[in-house]
Amino acid sequence: MNLADIGEFGLIHRFAPQFLRDVQDNILGIGDDCAVIPHGQSESLLITTDLLLEDIHFLRSKIRPRELGRKSLAVNLSDIAAMGGTPLAAFLSLAIPKDTLVEWLDAFFAGLHSLSDETATPLLGGDTTQSKCGIVINIAVLGKAHPQQIKYRSTARVGDVICVTDVLGDSGGGLNILLQNLEHETDPDMQYLVQTHHNPTPQLAEGQWLAEQPSVNAMLDVSDGIDSDIQRIMEESKVGARIDIESIPISSSLNATSTRFGWNAKEIAATGGEDYCLLCTIDPKKYDEMANKFEKKFNKPLFRIGVIQPGELLHYYQDNQSVDFAKHGWNHFK
Repeated sequence: MNLADIGEFGLIHRFAPQFLRDVQDNILGIGDDCAVIPHGQSESLLITTDLLLEDIHFLRSKIRPRELGRKSLAVNLSDIAAMGGTPLAAFLSLAIPKDTLVEWLDAFFAGLHSLSDETATPLLGGDTTQSKCGIVINIAVLGKAHPQQIKYRSTARVGDVICVTDVLGDSGGGLNILLQNLEHETDPDMQYLVQTHHNPTPQLAEGQWLAEQPSVNAMLDVSDGIDSDIQRIMEESKVGARIDIESIPISSSLNATSTRFGWNAKEIAATGGEDYCLLCTIDPKKYDEMANKFEKKFNKPLFRIGVIQPGELLHYYQDNQSVDFAKHGWNHFK
């Protein structure tokens, strides 16, 4: 058996238990978007880290360095948003080939600083080293949240409404365009999809607002696609889920581009990943009230896409018929 046989989450399941046994009861370790460490009575610290590797997470020839710098921080801030937190500081470790142009690095750091400045997340340190296998970017972010308002993956309840805070699949559509080398400079819809893939916006305000709502039971960010990410909630909460395909929200740009190239837009929306919106489960008795408040505050819908069910399986339904996708969400090593 090798790593490809068990995948990313199989690897985590093999090594995590021995470390979790050493964690104090009031500390949350491996298994959620952030680690959580109590810090006084009214505050907990949030810690998250993400790795971006050239030719795995990005193609240097397809993304501007400024966009890459900004995205490197954004994906970490999205984890803070998923727990309902406020970012405090960032740390960067960077491995780079010695022939990298200084101008490229200037643009990379300008992009990182632009989002750092917007979100009051100063870069406080890190490390650099030479790389002989492409660029490796690792960012860690420290945040804070009120301990009674942190949202976890493990607290979904049977009957909860499954919601997302934005349309899905635009990033996946943009990635398709890049990987298929499709000409997109003159097509506004395709340009939009590529830009969305390169420049995600962490939904910190939405996460903080949702964290304040007692009727929100569980939450995470959509990084690997809802097909994979809802299963993280299912596993931690020991529940099943039903997703209604017709309810999965997609943009007009993804719809138009998918029609043009014969793509399955709903499949891209479910499995594409890197949307970096939020997925949450809500008390069904409070959903209508919550959706109205959310739309008034953020000028966009809180999209209902399914329901938490008993059991442990994920089911997709279309026209009341159970269906499946040819592809599934992102899983490293598979």
